Formats: sequence, structure tokens, C-alpha cells
Amino acid sequence: MDISYSPEEIAFREEVRTFVEENLPEATRKHMLDGKHPTADMIRHWQKCLNAKGWAVPHWPKEWGGKGWSAMRLYILREEMEKAPAPSLLAFNTDMCGPILIAFGNEEQKTRFLPRMANLDDWWCQGFSEPGAGSDLANLRCTAVRDGDRYIVNGQKAWTTKAQYADWIFMLVRTDSKASKPQQGISFLLIDMKSPGVTVRPTITIDSFHEVNEVFFDDVQVPIENLVGQENHGWDCAKLLLSNERTGHAKIGPSKERLRTLRERACTIEKGGRPLIEDYDFLVRLVDLEVQLKALEMTTMRVLAEDKVDITKRKPNPASSVLKIRGSEIHQAISALYVEAAGPQGLALPVEATSNFESWLLEAHPNYYNMRKLSIYGGSNEIQKTIIAKQFLEL
Repeated sequence: MDISYSPEEIAFREEVRTFVEENLPEATRKHMLDGKHPTADMIRHWQKCLNAKGWAVPHWPKEWGGKGWSAMRLYILREEMEKAPAPSLLAFNTDMCGPILIAFGNEEQKTRFLPRMANLDDWWCQGFSEPGAGSDLANLRCTAVRDGDRYIVNGQKAWTTKAQYADWIFMLVRTDSKASKPQQGISFLLIDMKSPGVTVRPTITIDSFHEVNEVFFDDVQVPIENLVGQENHGWDCAKLLLSNERTGHAKIGPSKERLRTLRERACTIEKGGRPLIEDYDFLVRLVDLEVQLKALEMTTMRVLAEDKVDITKRKPNPASSVLKIRGSEIHQAISALYVEAAGPQGLALPVEATSNFESWLLEAHPNYYNMRKLSIYGGSNEIQKTIIAKQFLEL
């Protein structure tokens, strides 16, 4: 198999790099280089900038703003954005709910929501996980009871990322409590976060960052037209959404950027009176991760070469489980190496920061803690290993 880049793909990569250099605000780039979470305003600005260029949703069908590109061209665009580094587009809009509406929504829903999703005029969040229903998602208990031309929703969602900014939430709800199988009797609803009865409560994670939330629904009224697809067939939406979500979990671009930046910083940090880059043990671990990342990139390209990029028909690819596992492991190992590079200064609290403390030093430990989530969300690594055992090894 030839997985080298074509002249056209090389030229496109240069086009993307030039666009990013000319349009990504330097303050945003510096913020990202320090390992900080992009602010909501940074994400909004960058997505609107890309949408104006026609690059926000190139993987969508052309009638909804897509480009009809190959999987490789889509990969190049994402990688160059991540390496810049630029804020990631809001995946809840572009890679999750958008493709679900394209595949299962009616024309009125598509016309109403898709253009605003692409331009981030509406911020969406995902209501899947619940207390007791995370990896075992089919065990969800949040209910939606039909009452004339509306549903009455009651229940709770957990680990709802960026719900504090959201205008809308797409949710899995139980509409038939007597279904013979847990995957049956589940529906896919769109709910306005400003609806009476919706309460968002922050969950502060171990890195002291407000990224996730609990969301409570108390007799929330939802118009029947906000049902996506057929009632009690929401599991079909969930399967497609999760298969799209796992695409890109290898995180090649962010890992490349983090390793490149760490190598540069290791040339200026001293350990034992010498640059850290000259420390044999540190250098061996750094090079080992660079080799592992190159192997993961080659594997990712092989998978993409077989991807037909139809987001409305994509089925779970067991190879994506391999990419998800290795990608999360490498990203976590990189965060551990940053902690080593930061040394004692990385233990300083932000309030102790002075001109002697660079921002990335203060972010090393919080990022290390935050990266623990990578092996859990999007389907835990244990679940991915089970998929590999069944699909590849036929165990």
C-alpha cells in the first residue's frame, strides 16, 4: 500500500499552514502552547473563521457545507490545525450532532440547525452519561414521557462537557421503560438549555478546571418536533454518533505539537548544570514517544486510506479501537514527560506565579491529571480491548 502524500496533498498542507499563520490570533496560539484550555470565545472565533473559509465542516455532504474531500485531505486539515496549535472545533456540533441530523433528521431540523451548528451560532453539548450509565450507556434512566405534542423530561446527566456554555443539548432518553432489551426504548431528543426546569451544576475536576457538569431535568417540556428519527430507535443514532466520535481519537496532531514543543523547551531547561535534552534517560523516553507516534500515524493513515468518509453510513471500525488505545496512552505518556521536565517549578500554584515561572510549568501537573480521562471517555480502553478481542481475534 502506498501511503505517501501526493503532490496535491503536499500543496494543500502548505495552503492550510499559510491560512493558520495568517488568521490564528497570536494570543490564542500562545495560550494553547502553554497547555491551557482554549476559552469559549477562542473556540467561537476560530470556528467562525474556518466556516467563512469553508473549512468548518468539509466532511459533511456538499448540500450542507461539505467539500467532498478524501479522508486523507480531511486528516491533513485536522493535523495542521492541531499542530499550530489552534483550538479544536466544537466536536459536539461538527462531528456528533451534525452528522446525526444529516443521517436521521428531517428537512426542517436540518435547515433550522445545521447552518448554525457549522458557524457555532449555537453551542451544543452531549447528554449521554448518567450516574450508573457511563460505559454501560444502555442502562440510562432519564425519561421522556409523551404528553400530547410534547415530551416531559425528568432525570440527570453527568460529565456533560462545556454545558455551562451550551445553548442546546442532544440527549438519549428512555421513552419505553418496558422494552425487552435495554438498548430498545431509547430516543434521541434536542433540548433548548434555556427551557424551564433545566439546571446546570459545575463539576470541578482534579486539575481545578471547570470543564464538565451535572445537568438536571425537572418536568422539562420538549416539543415533539425535537425528536430525531423514530421514537424508541435512538440507539441507532447513538451507534453512529459514537463511531464518528472515535474518529480522530488517535490525536496525532496534538501529540506532535506537544513533543515538538517539549523538545524545544528541553534545550533551555537545565538539569544538573546541563540542558535537559542531554539527559540520557529523558532523551530516550522522548525519542521513544516520537517513534511510537510515527508508528501510530502510519497506522492511522492505513485506516484512513480505507475510509469512504460517509458520515451518514459509517459503521464502527474495530481498527479505531487500536487507534484510540494507543493515542490515549501516548498522550498520557507525553503529559508525564512534561511533569518531569517542569521539575519542582511545576508544583507551584498559579497564585505563586512570578516572572520566574513560565505558564507551561504551571500547567504541567493539571494537564497530567486531566489526561487521565483519555482512556475513559469515548468508550474506555477496556471496552476497546474487548472490541478488538471479538472483532480481530474472534475470542
